[in-house]
Amino acid sequence: MLKVGIVGGGIIGSSIATWLIGDGHEVTVYEREPEGLPASAGNASLIALPEIAPIASPGVLTAVPKWLLDPLGPLTLRWGDLPALTPWLLSFLAHATPGHGRHARAALTQLMTTALADHFAVGRIAGLEGHLRQTGYVSLHDSEASIASALHEAALAKAALGYDYVRLSPAEARTLVPELEGAFHAALHQPIYWMAANPLAILRAHQAFAVERGRRIASEVQQVTQHGDGIHIATASGSERYDRVVVAAGVWSRVLVRQLGLKVLLETERGYNTTYTDLGWNLPLPVGFADHGFIATPLVDGLRVGGAVELARPETSPNFARARAMREKMRRYVPSLPEGGTEWMGRRPSTPDSLPVISLHPRDNRIAFAFGHGHLGLTLSAVTARMVAGLILGREERAEAFSISRFQ
Repeated sequence: MLKVGIVGGGIIGSSIATWLIGDGHEVTVYEREPEGLPASAGNASLIALPEIAPIASPGVLTAVPKWLLDPLGPLTLRWGDLPALTPWLLSFLAHATPGHGRHARAALTQLMTTALADHFAVGRIAGLEGHLRQTGYVSLHDSEASIASALHEAALAKAALGYDYVRLSPAEARTLVPELEGAFHAALHQPIYWMAANPLAILRAHQAFAVERGRRIASEVQQVTQHGDGIHIATASGSERYDRVVVAAGVWSRVLVRQLGLKVLLETERGYNTTYTDLGWNLPLPVGFADHGFIATPLVDGLRVGGAVELARPETSPNFARARAMREKMRRYVPSLPEGGTEWMGRRPSTPDSLPVISLHPRDNRIAFAFGHGHLGLTLSAVTARMVAGLILGREERAEAFSISRFQ
């Protein structure tokens, strides 16, 4: 039995804790805001198995200039934060190539192959049942160019993973989603998508399991240090020794990475949403508004409208006009959507090459890293937990595509 310290109690860190406890290890989770609402609490709830396309791609580059001209569009940049974001942005541009696209798709395919089975496996350990359901997913497209691009990506996902898809006319899409009363050009239906009934409930279940069967320290980690007798985690109240340590603290992982003598490019793609709990109606399945960068998803207790990307430092104040803009755009397609709802902003920790870090320290296999999942945090949480457990126990081979060594 190993004594393992995990820095970070979001969906990645909590899933890793569940997996390791299930393996019989002594686990302590450090989380500075145990009752907080991290990125995994407010995401679109999708288990997005076909999403193997990197964000960094030539197609995105052609759209970026137009998006940046719209401060409430699918992608915006807090210009005052540009100096801090420049290294990440330059690397993002460098990765927007066909060659990297092939590399990233192959790497993400590796993760998606077992992602769903791993969700059920880690769910069984935590005692979760009925928390996932297969709903399918419909994306709406306003032009022939937009639907053609989506069909191309769907074909690549089918070639890699075998997932079917079908193009729909507006009338066919309205048969699936009657609330779509507004105009659009075409739609894409992918039946393989699953949904979490409520992502916050899943997060809380893993957190509660870690508290019940392990230990949680509600404190900010100040430093992780290497010693001959183990790895030490220091907080304001003292230091404790562990056999293994996992750094899974989202964007704040970068501070600990630097302290451990390594480099990483990690910034936040901030997302906004609005959740309605008293509509009196809901969508039958998730709907994406492809040309506007957001999704509407039916949770078990309401409707969530959210997405888009805002590049900014973690501490920059929210701009909830972005949440309002998504609601206004959705009414073009679903006129019955009212005002109201509860607004939220979260920070997706993202790498410039669109691949997470799931890796051992290159010079110390007592330390593992798990962060940078971007839009796929919930989707990849369980497979990350299995891989990290395998890495620190020596039963999983290192995957170079996800290694932190690529930033050194």
